[in-house]
Amino acid sequence: MIAVAAYAFQGCKGPKDSKENADSLNKTKDTTTNVAATGGIAVTAEDAKFATDAANGGMAEVALGKLAQTKAANAQVKSFADMMVADHGKANDELMAIAKAKNITLPAAPDADHQKKLEDLSKLSGKDFDKAYVDAMVDGHKKTLDLMNMAAKDCKDVELKAFAAKTAPIVQTHLDAINKIKASMK
Repeated sequence: MIAVAAYAFQGCKGPKDSKENADSLNKTKDTTTNVAATGGIAVTAEDAKFATDAANGGMAEVALGKLAQTKAANAQVKSFADMMVADHGKANDELMAIAKAKNITLPAAPDADHQKKLEDLSKLSGKDFDKAYVDAMVDGHKKTLDLMNMAAKDCKDVELKAFAAKTAPIVQTHLDAINKIKASMK
């Protein structure tokens, strides 16, 4: 009991962001340790982490896309932002449905890193905004593509694996599009 209490207090270091809270709740629901109290979770810890990572990135793409819809000066950037809001919004909804069925807690908002990126971008305008947004989209889509490809290969849960496999080509299309926009802005 003392070891459990000590472990619990170690986890209380400062405020957590929404993604950290979701990861923590999913650990608590892990069927190997606490199924009677929590109802369990229907996937492995690694699959739950993929779901929270994917949800975190997807929400950030939508939030950044909405910002770009209002702040972008370049028509191509605005069009790309429209695609982000639509495509990532749809993927987020699909992931939420899978997570609900599997008792996976997803973050309610993007994590602190993505919130900071949103704040930083909101202070920019015109070409400065466009360049920073495009750079963020290139970086973000590279990371998301890696995440989806890894999950499509490694997820144990059939539905999460299928979600990742279906989403990876869409993310690749986004990456190709934003790389073209970046090249045209030079």
